[in-house]
Amino acid sequence: MKVIAVAGKGGTGKTTLAVMIVRWLRDNRSKAILAVDADPATNFADMLGVQSGETIGSVREEMKARGSDLPGGMTKQRFLEYKTQTGVVETPDFDLIVMGRPEGPGCYCYANNLLRDILDTLGKNYDYVVIDNEAGMEHLSRRTTRDVDHLLVASLPTVTAVRTAGKICRVADELAVGIKGKFLILNRMIGEPPEAVTQAIEADSLQLLGSIPEDDRLLSWDMTGAPLWPSLEDSEAYGIMGGLLEELIPE
Repeated sequence: MKVIAVAGKGGTGKTTLAVMIVRWLRDNRSKAILAVDADPATNFADMLGVQSGETIGSVREEMKARGSDLPGGMTKQRFLEYKTQTGVVETPDFDLIVMGRPEGPGCYCYANNLLRDILDTLGKNYDYVVIDNEAGMEHLSRRTTRDVDHLLVASLPTVTAVRTAGKICRVADELAVGIKGKFLILNRMIGEPPEAVTQAIEADSLQLLGSIPEDDRLLSWDMTGAPLWPSLEDSEAYGIMGGLLEELIPE
């Protein structure tokens, strides 16, 4: 099993990149793929064109409400496994599980713990797991993202965005969350990276995987809200992303 996680500041197009990764794996590797929407904003499913099932957040709320009153004398672990299986959305191209947003007050700690347990067990049934993380660095500080083969950090081609990407990578190093490789992707690029951006990348010792150009086809999706998945076939950005993934994920 290979785990590919996508992170980045909000607005950098990380979810778009995550959709591209799932589509490319489907098109080029013909393996079992699990897409994980670990962002409480839950845009991944919409962009994939899939109706999400029961979320980890809703499982958390149900277990909290039930307490020890579980059906059929189930243990909490057995109930969790059952609810997890019912929450997996199966499609011909990939499976999907959504973290979602807990309805009640409080932090996401319990939902994050559930997600980690699920990935530890459910992920073994797949060749590839693609995780769309929440914006910022919370997923790292809560150790939701761990034992990752490739962490792809999305950034706009600006000095401020690159510095934020550098912070994300430093947090990963400090927490020692088991990430084998960290790579920067400059998204929505027009022309060549400005010299100041290149200098910022070097200053933070970031490994640049490549640049994805601005793509009018993807912008039109953003305006209409239509699923991104079917729009990728003739996308220039998707073609270039595929070339980067070909080098990163050999057969």
